[in-house]
Amino acid sequence: MGQELRFLLNDSEVRLTEVGSRDTLLDFLRLNRRLTGTKEGCAEGDCGACTVLVGRLYQGRLHYEPINACIRFLASCHGCHIVTVEHLRGPQGGLHPVQAAMVEHHGSQCGFCTPGFVMALYGLWMQNPRPDMLAIETALQGNLCRCTGYEPIVKAAFAASEAGGQHMDALSVEREHVIAALNAIPRERVEVARGDDRAILPADAADLAQVLAVYPKATIVAGATDVGLWVTKFLRNISPAVFIGHLQDLKRIELAEGRITIGAGVTYSEFEPFLREHFPEAVDYWLRIGGWQVRNAGTIGGNIANGSPIGETPPLLIALGATLRLRSAEGTRELPVEDYFIEYGKQDRRPGEFVEAIAVPLKGNARIAAYKVSKRHHADITASAAAFRVETDGTTIIDARVAFGGMAGTPKRATGAEAALKGQPFTAETFEAAARAVANDFQPLTDWRATKEYRQTLAANFFRRFWLEQQGEDHRLRRVE
Repeated sequence: MGQELRFLLNDSEVRLTEVGSRDTLLDFLRLNRRLTGTKEGCAEGDCGACTVLVGRLYQGRLHYEPINACIRFLASCHGCHIVTVEHLRGPQGGLHPVQAAMVEHHGSQCGFCTPGFVMALYGLWMQNPRPDMLAIETALQGNLCRCTGYEPIVKAAFAASEAGGQHMDALSVEREHVIAALNAIPRERVEVARGDDRAILPADAADLAQVLAVYPKATIVAGATDVGLWVTKFLRNISPAVFIGHLQDLKRIELAEGRITIGAGVTYSEFEPFLREHFPEAVDYWLRIGGWQVRNAGTIGGNIANGSPIGETPPLLIALGATLRLRSAEGTRELPVEDYFIEYGKQDRRPGEFVEAIAVPLKGNARIAAYKVSKRHHADITASAAAFRVETDGTTIIDARVAFGGMAGTPKRATGAEAALKGQPFTAETFEAAARAVANDFQPLTDWRATKEYRQTLAANFFRRFWLEQQGEDHRLRRVE
């Protein structure tokens, strides 16, 4: 067992023994290392001013992604390469192509958010040398500008792609050196602390089960896109915290026997290529989960385990008939995703258990869809969401599974509306009947995201929208200017 946190920061190695579970990467960068290019704007992973790149080895390959340093705990950086804006440079030591493009196209005004934009565009520049407008807009979902508007920043993104030079970039030139340095860090359990504030990093999933057997009430931290706010906004004590984002055996994605098995540690971004291949109808919904930085850190297993009634993945997984595999030192058990949620704040997870994997049946010939409504189109919390899986023989609905989020204390199926669909002709009248029936399935609350009346209206309109979509009509929501 190791008692030292090790990672690379730009071009140097960092070794730390006194690290608490609540220490954030942002505070370490700014206060300890005086790398003040990384800014604190919101401390909740919303504005992107704190964006850095994190490189991690997986199956021998080194992959970099932008993340929010404000809600990234320092302990989760073990075995990673952290890259801040100070590490960027051009081939001759001047401005990096992304930075030069921001200057040329006047993409900065007050400058506070600029380093975060630069780092998000840097991540895009490395991954996609020829991005289109959609790719650029998607990459910038998690970055908010208070001054200039986004047009000059988008122009800078196009200009940086035209400038090219990825093969000469430091992350390309130094890649083998970084891989060797990260491989030199032992793959063993690591425990560090600051006083009584403890952080534990298990060696693998089996070791995680043993840790939780000793500390059944420990806080399990994967991507910290929720837990980070527990600390930065609510000042909660999460010690002892067990960090699992580095566990390779929780990141497997396997396709066999008509289903996809997803490790609980798989992030939204890591699963996106599989979603595009097997469930392309849900891609737009998926890309509205947080911003790019959040999708790079947040995990599917964490989104389920957290038990939030407005989590985006449970409605889709429930509609698709997915099952969970829970693991502890005593063994494993499986249950449908919908049965995991008992009531608000209560889930069927026993002491010492953790979500190990999610198995999702392939859709076959079923028609699927997923919808979300929120105040802001991207990077915003759900007001109401719905997912559909409807199977027909061409004229009659054989089976229907419809699940909602934001309508009850847990993600929940609309059983009355499902009954109104099953066995009925696949017609507009049938879906209109389901739209009326869903009113009896839920008694939503009014909160700052939406009123109960608005949520009920949304629920009914989701059925109408699904029907229009199946008829090939242009039904997308648009703001009328």
